[in-house]
Amino acid sequence: MARIGYARVSTIDQDLQVQLDRLRSEGCEIIRSEKVSGASREGRTELETIIEFLREGDELIVTRLDRLGRDTRDVLNIVHDCQQRNAFVTILDPHVSTRGEMGQVILTVLGMVAQMERRFIKERQREGITRAKAAGVYKGGKSRFDHDWIRKLHIKGARPSAIAKIVGCSRMQVYRVLRVLG
Repeated sequence: MARIGYARVSTIDQDLQVQLDRLRSEGCEIIRSEKVSGASREGRTELETIIEFLREGDELIVTRLDRLGRDTRDVLNIVHDCQQRNAFVTILDPHVSTRGEMGQVILTVLGMVAQMERRFIKERQREGITRAKAAGVYKGGKSRFDHDWIRKLHIKGARPSAIAKIVGCSRMQVYRVLRVLG
């Protein structure tokens, strides 16, 4: 029976250290982490790896429910996948575990709250962008990588896959940048 920790932040510039320290202090023998959105399960390879290798009696531990996911259906599917392997899910804050009878019910309610919170965040973000545009101060989001560098590599004949490796982004992002740059 292993205690396996999972830590996640949404963006590259966010720090995982607080979560990692907490998971270590809870006795997690294995800790996997990633920097990817929790809006869906797509692209969360570390979480999928954990679930794939769970054995009977293992425990998947996360610091907060929103680290597991922000969509109720995804959270419930993750819990279900763990239960199919006779493993448990424990959320540290607030402390909820699928070991107890009420754990599933509480996780369902908390998952719904997390999803609602995500909708509120997006709504506030849209409102802020609208106000900033009206005030003439909106400049768009920060570019995560150098578009000019991608263009130069492309002009030199580098293929999109090679560019993606060099720049540190996905091949699809390279295609999007090249399409915008024309």
